[in-house]
Amino acid sequence: MRGIIHGSGEKVVLLTSRGRRIGGRVALGLVSTAVVGVTGFAWTQLSRLDEAIVTADVIAPSAQVPDGPAGEPLKVAQNILLVGIDSRTDTNGNPLPQNVLDALHAGSGDDGGDTTDTMIVVHIPAGGAGATAISIPRDSYVDIAGGFGKHKINSAYSRGKNAAMNTLRAQGLSGPQLEVKANEAGAKLTIQTIEQFTGLSINHYAAVNLAGFSALSEAVGGVEVCLNNPVQDKFSGASFPAGKQLLSGPQALAFVRQRHGLPSDLDRIARQQAFLSSMAKTVLDAGTFTDPTRLSSLIGAIQGSVVLDRGWDVLGFAQQLRGMSSGALKFQTIPVQSLSLPTPSDGDAVKVDPAEVKAFVKSALNATSVAAVGDSTGGIGIKPVAATSSIAAPPSSSGASTPPAMAGCVN
Repeated sequence: MRGIIHGSGEKVVLLTSRGRRIGGRVALGLVSTAVVGVTGFAWTQLSRLDEAIVTADVIAPSAQVPDGPAGEPLKVAQNILLVGIDSRTDTNGNPLPQNVLDALHAGSGDDGGDTTDTMIVVHIPAGGAGATAISIPRDSYVDIAGGFGKHKINSAYSRGKNAAMNTLRAQGLSGPQLEVKANEAGAKLTIQTIEQFTGLSINHYAAVNLAGFSALSEAVGGVEVCLNNPVQDKFSGASFPAGKQLLSGPQALAFVRQRHGLPSDLDRIARQQAFLSSMAKTVLDAGTFTDPTRLSSLIGAIQGSVVLDRGWDVLGFAQQLRGMSSGALKFQTIPVQSLSLPTPSDGDAVKVDPAEVKAFVKSALNATSVAAVGDSTGGIGIKPVAATSSIAAPPSSSGASTPPAMAGCVN
């Protein structure tokens, strides 16, 4: 991984080469369902998404945006929250078979905990020709919405879900139906927490679980990655030589899930980000939408892997983004002050400053000079925040590091 550290004081911002630094697997949901500029056969195939896509009622009415005219560019900027959930159930709430969990090195159905291991806010400006993706480290120590107190941000989903369980059971729900409705509650609390933390209004939501990520990577024929060194990790199942290689299915999941043997969880984010960058290129630039077999597989994988917010006309949205290319995706991460913040009950967490994060997000999106949702005067859909000091700085005593790397490869 190649890193750049800027600024003064103890605050840290890690950016990989070309500004890339995001968490990764759920962004396949965006790449696969939204970033599609196609016509003819491809568009006919994409219409199949309406047949079986799983949706959830998670976006507040105040954040919903009207559908734009079919075939015309995106009229207003939008913010999409992408999450990767450490879930052992499918999108319909059914437990994943043990043989599937074994293939994914995911333990048993009791492992995991329904935390959001990946959180990315993707900002797409009016016109739809580019996008900025901002990742949020899963262990960021923040105020959880709804009065749950201060905890790691990835726990918002499980806290919201668990809090809703008793009420839903009292209403007579059980089995997969209970799981689906509880997941909606988890998603809502996650969205509220992200909005509170970043100052952004979330207009759309997409989620993918472990099995979904594996299926999506297979559907596009694999994704090319490059490693600086060979790796062996029995926990994730990662077993790869150094150099370039094509990964899909359980191998791809192992590549982005590996934690043991990496200097920090930020290196895991870098691993995921490298995969996503390559995935975007594969889907957008490599003829996926002109290959009938590959496109059909992709649509089938999306139907069984991705949960979208209810009311999102993803086909119309995709058509509005037909001018986007992989080179138009800009990847960043929020500023981090420390990677080893002691907490009362959550172990070590990632120290972040909410005011600093809001200022960083506002600056990052202002650089795109786009119009905001509901604002034609050049805003970016961000609530006003107080001015803050420098948002980037040299490494703190937390041990964050950016080892040298071969061009295009990661650790």
